[in-house]
Amino acid sequence: MAITWTLSPTAAWRGARAFWPPQVAARLLPWLLPSALALLWWLASHYRWMSAQILPAHELVWQTALELAHGDLASHLGISLQRLLCGLLLGVFGGAVLGAWLGFSARAERLVFPTFTALAQIPTLAWIPLFMLLFGIGEALKLVVLVKAVVVPVTVHTLVGVRDAQPKLREAAAVLRLPPRLLIWRLVLPAALPSFMAGLRLALATGWSSLLAVELLASSEGLGYLMVWGRQLFMLDIVFVCILVIGLVGVALDRGIQALDRRLVHWPHPPTAEFRRRPAGRGWQRLQAWLLPLSLLALWQLVSRSQWIDSNILAAPSTVVLTAWQGLLDGSLLNAMGHSLARTLGGLALGGVSGVLLGLLLGLSRSGERLLGPSLGALRQVAIFAWVPLLTAWFGLGELAKLVFVALAAFFPLFIATQRGIANLSPQLGEAAQVLRLNLWQRLRLLILPGAAPAIFAGLRLGLIYAWLGTIGAEYFMPSASGIGSLLIGAQQLFRQDLVMAGMLVIGLTGASLNALGQALEARTTRWRNA
Repeated sequence: MAITWTLSPTAAWRGARAFWPPQVAARLLPWLLPSALALLWWLASHYRWMSAQILPAHELVWQTALELAHGDLASHLGISLQRLLCGLLLGVFGGAVLGAWLGFSARAERLVFPTFTALAQIPTLAWIPLFMLLFGIGEALKLVVLVKAVVVPVTVHTLVGVRDAQPKLREAAAVLRLPPRLLIWRLVLPAALPSFMAGLRLALATGWSSLLAVELLASSEGLGYLMVWGRQLFMLDIVFVCILVIGLVGVALDRGIQALDRRLVHWPHPPTAEFRRRPAGRGWQRLQAWLLPLSLLALWQLVSRSQWIDSNILAAPSTVVLTAWQGLLDGSLLNAMGHSLARTLGGLALGGVSGVLLGLLLGLSRSGERLLGPSLGALRQVAIFAWVPLLTAWFGLGELAKLVFVALAAFFPLFIATQRGIANLSPQLGEAAQVLRLNLWQRLRLLILPGAAPAIFAGLRLGLIYAWLGTIGAEYFMPSASGIGSLLIGAQQLFRQDLVMAGMLVIGLTGASLNALGQALEARTTRWRNA
């Protein structure tokens, strides 16, 4: 039973209860915020508080929605969904096969998974400039980006599900001498299905967001292109309609995968999968992890040195390392990283503090959760990159727009973690607070924040990663003279593949370092849990 920390009802809530029965008031409360925003929007457009090019009237947005619904919207949406379907089919199939192989074979996991993890540390966004050089800006680029975004979560979750099938069931299967077909059908598939479905849900969200990102950067069709076209013409009514459609598609995809999960997985199972490495072994087994990356590097160097492939298409690893070293010596890479990390930390501070405070409000107050929760849940379904055209129109291409975008990327992980951490507190803590007659500040300081600290710091670790990814995205879509994302885009335009790959290397190492920093901070600040 989850604990409820009830604050005094809001004035709106008291007014609603005075005029309507509690059941009716509870249903009306979630509509107060959208209604207030709609009224404010109407007033701003009617009295011209803002230019119509910055904030179009809702009548214009509705008219544009009707025109697009009978015009190009269906074709652009169909193209985006077709791309998503193709990428999902290839990525899910590849991830399921690779994850099942790694889960079945401890040797395969030792040989392949470390290399796979190292490549997965480089976010999908950082691969886009390299993929542009290798595949151009046509349909192949979108497909490759989607497959990259989808295959990682599916592989990891399938590996966990196959590898961690219950040992007693495996022993029973061995005693019964089940043939391979029955072993897979009766044991492995049911055991791996919950974890696989969790990975599929994550892959769907990641793939949809990545598709919009690549359509914003390089496309002549699809929802992302339609948004860019509307932004360039300062027809923000088109951008508003596209954001609404993207949100509705996100909700439909998420609800669809939830329904499929409930239908296929109808037995008790852990809500999430936890990845635990197999023991590394001793001696030769520890060295096996280095065989594949060293072999690939040797083959890569041989191909480049023998000029089997043009160096403009595939730069040699020695050239990439030399470029990275020179970038560190002359300060270009360090300067770019410094600007990017400053944006990351600034956006994390703004979005993280806002997320924690709002999570506290919604976790402590039923009225606040009813008032704000549905609206925030709807906004969360809009892929993060869908906000780029709107933010650039409102804030320009300068530092403020980048800061707002990074803050938006970091907001939801901390908001969700804080709210859920408070909601899952033990009921005995609330009873103890009532017995001791603690005021709200004492409850926060002595009970609520310490109890929710593990969830909040887990959210902080995710917020660090999302803020870093948001920084790269902001520098892609809002070009400037500084930042590692701007450096990658500039190198791609100059066909400097060595510099592109050097930047990717730095981005991957930085992301891994931020993840390690978040884990260390989480472990240090919540070390009392293991006392």
